[in-house]
Amino acid sequence: MNRDSRIFVAGHCGMVGSACVRRLIAEGYRNLLLRTHAELELTDRRAVDAFFETERPEYVVLAAAQVGGIKANMLDKAGFLLTNLEIQNNVISAAWKNGCRKLCFLGSSCIYPREAPQPIREEDLLTGPLEPTNEGYALAKIAGYKLCYYLSKEKGFPTVSLMPCNLYGTNDNYDPEHSHVFPALVRRFVEAAEADAPEVTLWGTGTVLREFLHVDDVARAVLFFLRERNDPEIVNIGAGYDLTIRELAGKIAAAAGFRGEIRFDPAAAPDGMRRKLLDVSRARALGWRPEITLDDGIRRTVAEYRALRRQS
Repeated sequence: MNRDSRIFVAGHCGMVGSACVRRLIAEGYRNLLLRTHAELELTDRRAVDAFFETERPEYVVLAAAQVGGIKANMLDKAGFLLTNLEIQNNVISAAWKNGCRKLCFLGSSCIYPREAPQPIREEDLLTGPLEPTNEGYALAKIAGYKLCYYLSKEKGFPTVSLMPCNLYGTNDNYDPEHSHVFPALVRRFVEAAEADAPEVTLWGTGTVLREFLHVDDVARAVLFFLRERNDPEIVNIGAGYDLTIRELAGKIAAAAGFRGEIRFDPAAAPDGMRRKLLDVSRARALGWRPEITLDDGIRRTVAEYRALRRQS
């Protein structure tokens, strides 16, 4: 990749896409092709084809997706499956047909079986049933990876596919109905601390284990593997360790200055997968590892959310 390469970041307004843009700019890439949702509807095949035929991006980062927390996934499995399939099929096929030099596809750790051995290796894909609560989204991401893989193997289209663990950080979604667990906890504890609330009740048991990675580390991984890897096999991107939601809640509460009691309501919502720690040995062997610790990331995210509240 040259500093003047034409790079299309699909989904640049979202958390992952915006982090990729920040990283590319920081490393001197200036010829970025960016389109908002209003400017380019990625579920519209004709619009996507026209964009690629006109702009001819050399590199593509496919960070655009319909995403949401466990509640949103459970209530709209068809929507998560259909919308993500449309986005992926349109962008990947247009990139291939119009001579893109390499595409980076971003998936999710939810593609792996619910009962996969821990930590989860890349080879565990499609070896068992998926977690039902986010099956629609997971099926779409599996299909996106497989399309990239087949086009690479059969047509010679260079792709890299990264499967990150749970992400958090700058430009996250704090909507109470659609956010993931990390931003939801940040919002709850910051607001509770400001209100001097005596307690906060959270959904689930608090005993499930999750692995978290700051989105800026994912952006580093995207640029690293676009430049360094020429193999379509998936690569897990994660921190390499996990913690319970109860432990995470305690860390976020402390960073937010919440001093009250933390309760859990198991009847409020299902926990989802018991554990989904990624085996990140492949990424480490290839030369990538994260730089932002969880404690540093929590402090940064709490400060950013407080700044957002002051602006609103």
